[in-house]
Amino acid sequence: MTPVEYIVVIAAAVLLVVVVHAGLKPRVAWRVLPVLLAAFAVRLAVHVLLMRSGLGYGGDNYSYEARALGIVELWHRNGVHYVTSDELGSVYGVAVPCHVFALVMYLCGGKAPLACTSVVASLGCGLCVVLYRFARLVGADERAAFRLLVLTAFLPGFLLHTSDMFKDGFNAFLVVTCLGLAVSNLRRFDPLKVAALGPLLWALWNVRPYMVFMCSLPLLAGAVRVKHALSGRSLVIFAVVLIPVLVLLQGFDQGLDQDGGPLGTMQAQLDRGQSQHTRLANAEGGSGVVFDDGGNAWSDLGPKLAYTLLSPFPWASGSMALQLGKIDTLLWYWLLFCAAQGARHLWRHDRRTLLILMLFLVPASIAYATTMSNIGLIFRQRIPIVMVTSLLSAIAWSRTRPYAGPPEERATDPEAPGSLIRGT
Repeated sequence: MTPVEYIVVIAAAVLLVVVVHAGLKPRVAWRVLPVLLAAFAVRLAVHVLLMRSGLGYGGDNYSYEARALGIVELWHRNGVHYVTSDELGSVYGVAVPCHVFALVMYLCGGKAPLACTSVVASLGCGLCVVLYRFARLVGADERAAFRLLVLTAFLPGFLLHTSDMFKDGFNAFLVVTCLGLAVSNLRRFDPLKVAALGPLLWALWNVRPYMVFMCSLPLLAGAVRVKHALSGRSLVIFAVVLIPVLVLLQGFDQGLDQDGGPLGTMQAQLDRGQSQHTRLANAEGGSGVVFDDGGNAWSDLGPKLAYTLLSPFPWASGSMALQLGKIDTLLWYWLLFCAAQGARHLWRHDRRTLLILMLFLVPASIAYATTMSNIGLIFRQRIPIVMVTSLLSAIAWSRTRPYAGPPEERATDPEAPGSLIRGT
């Protein structure tokens, strides 16, 4: 490693310290900081001892590394600039993580896997702060929110996929932050929060494009701020707002060449993911699953949902990585059980917040089920689903219910002032 690589690692750790102190009250920050610094160090250790030393897991991490190196080569020839898919086709849909890795490599003068991983690790640990704030926002008490933070920081699957140059940490951070802003708007509407969604959604589009569409409905629900979520009146209001938005998007699509618009892109991605050819290709390998659906992605939806949400099952055979994944799955089963109790509490006291969370969880689960073909792949893809579901679990863990009632009727608490970001 070069001295610059060490500097990047130290800078990533310092950035994490700044995020913790900026996002949390001092009393909470000093309690959280040792946990997240330990989680940061564990991720670097996993990277050195396992990910780059013969574990044999992954592949996407090396792919993103190669794409980042391609960006660096273009920078050396043409100067530092934003590289589009027209210049380097392989960066389409993953431009943000690839440019972040490229910047680190450019500064370090070549491959710098540990330095790049430190950035991903810092982002993953920063997500734990966002989840803490989000949990407090939806009504969890401080003890439950802290438990969620610790669990997320060391959740095996999330830890593994933020211990190398994967994009899952970027994806989870952006999805959870966008949904958190939507719920925050229910508490106290602020145009600045809506404005912040612009760069967040742009970044998400350049990490996993289809996740933008999965976040669209909850974001719209947060913007219209219906007064009685899940009532007939609120659903009518929501539909009245949604229909012209879809019409405008369709008109925008028709004004573009081919399928370059948002709806056309969404349909193209869905068709590609649901195609029998793609599903059979993804099913190759030890963790592949083939359903007797006659080539129809919507057939056998029940079993596909079960595999999407509950695999790998305890009795399943497979590789060592799949067996280790069962630890994560058992924790996930417990989170689902607790989440059912948390959802019941929100149903009684805050249906609008429940609506926003379910508008993400249900469509995302169904969309992934229609493309389900590989346990190892879905194990990674459902990380945002696990994160959002765990918020409901935190509500169930709470011993106190300081935020019962609709958001604007809740008593303001110093740790949950109605915003995802402290002080706004």
